[in-house]
Amino acid sequence: MSLELKKRIVTSFFLFSLLILMFSYSFIFIISLMIIATITWIEFYALISKIFKKNSFKDKLKRLSAKGVSLMYLLFIVFLILTNLESRNFIFFTLMISIFSDIGGLTVGKIFKGRKLTKISPNKTVSGATGSLFFSILLIPFFLSYLNFSNMYSVIIYTILISIITQLGDLFISFLKRKAVVKNTSDLLPGHGGFLDRVDGIIFAVPMGILLLNFF
Repeated sequence: MSLELKKRIVTSFFLFSLLILMFSYSFIFIISLMIIATITWIEFYALISKIFKKNSFKDKLKRLSAKGVSLMYLLFIVFLILTNLESRNFIFFTLMISIFSDIGGLTVGKIFKGRKLTKISPNKTVSGATGSLFFSILLIPFFLSYLNFSNMYSVIIYTILISIITQLGDLFISFLKRKAVVKNTSDLLPGHGGFLDRVDGIIFAVPMGILLLNFF
């Protein structure tokens, strides 16, 4: 087992343990949410600064705009989550869909490889995208009794939508990283990169999931 893989496993165990604690204790949830949101915003702004790094008025304006829009967006996510804490099982399910989408994409993509999904991220494949959907759907039997979906079709459609949104969010951040010519947004999480590298799909999937809550 390579050193990098060992780091990834240890960090994954830490992150999963933190996730369990967050959904077990409200005060840990709120404090962790604020810290992660702050770090994610700092990493995003650092990424944008590498893309628009010139001192021209145009690039300065773009950096300022990105700073403002990203900050408002993250505050919007935090507000949505904190005002929907009574739907904690639903939020946890959405997070797990995003996590399993990443795991499925990585696992199936490495095993089957095949046709590239897009030029934005050369490592993404059609088989990986299919694996993301498949792994996400595997979660349904474990969460169905804890959720208030009207019928099985609703939970399947919801799961597929969240998985797709997660993958699109991942591709968007990958596009920005490619523009900035960086592999990771930071090195805070050994084996994983930065917090933004881990929550790239989640920051789009969770708010969309909460907004879809009443619909489903």
